[in-house]
Amino acid sequence: MAGLTLASPSAERRVYSPWRETWRRYSRHKLAVVSAFLLLILVLAVVAGPFVWRIKINEIDIVAGMQGPSFAHPFGTDDLGQDILARMIYGGRISLAVGLAAMLVSVFIGTLIGALAGMSRGALGHGLMWLTDLFLSLPQLPLLLLLIYLFRDGLKQVFGPEGGIFILIVLVIGGLRWMPVARLVRAQFLSIREKEFVEAARALGASPVRQVLRHILPNALGPVIIAGTIDVAAAIIAESTLSFLGLGFPPDTPTWGRLLYDAKDFLDIGPHWALFPGGAIFIAVVAINFIGDGLRDALDARRVI
Repeated sequence: MAGLTLASPSAERRVYSPWRETWRRYSRHKLAVVSAFLLLILVLAVVAGPFVWRIKINEIDIVAGMQGPSFAHPFGTDDLGQDILARMIYGGRISLAVGLAAMLVSVFIGTLIGALAGMSRGALGHGLMWLTDLFLSLPQLPLLLLLIYLFRDGLKQVFGPEGGIFILIVLVIGGLRWMPVARLVRAQFLSIREKEFVEAARALGASPVRQVLRHILPNALGPVIIAGTIDVAAAIIAESTLSFLGLGFPPDTPTWGRLLYDAKDFLDIGPHWALFPGGAIFIAVVAINFIGDGLRDALDARRVI
């Protein structure tokens, strides 16, 4: 017909993308965007820093001891004349790696237990939630210190001073942070397993494992991702606390917490020694928390943005 025009198949169409919509919602959270930028700068600094700032972390210069920030030493020096910037770059990789690895441990354990409890309709689910409540009732810091004290020497002998402490801290922190994730995952599973698309998959003969992996778990990942970002911040604080108490990494491994521990006796004559690693911990933790807030808003489909 003369008056009828057909749309060209190559005409530009606006295609809906869940990832694009998530980014649009996340970008409206200004603090979350700024926090992601700051965290990216921290990660790039600790990863690429040694290629730019080539001063060795154990290079001692007694004459330059306790100097404030200068062109030669932008973050100053410690009591032995060691460059604080170089030691912060080295220690930042350990602190961030501990936070990320502990988060992965806690998310894995919490997701596994939460999924089993959410899919179980009998005594297994109640037993797992009783176990979760039991772990929630335990005092975190005293138990953390006790486990570090009991297993520290044995793991050092097997994996070395740094490797043993890293494995122990990651396992202990991750093993004591899975309970909130398990509760979130269980609540999501209890809700999603009764949805129509899951009932349809069940009616078509899908096994429970396929229901979980293909239908329930992908739709329950939003709260898990948010809880994971919070766990990274909590793990960084826990590692810094252990190092500050002298129960973390060895003295020659300058994590941000260890730098604070070494600086505590020199606050009156060298406040810069504690100011910069403390500021790095503060920026990393606050940035990760704001990123978690932004992800919560972006992944919550019920929230209008």
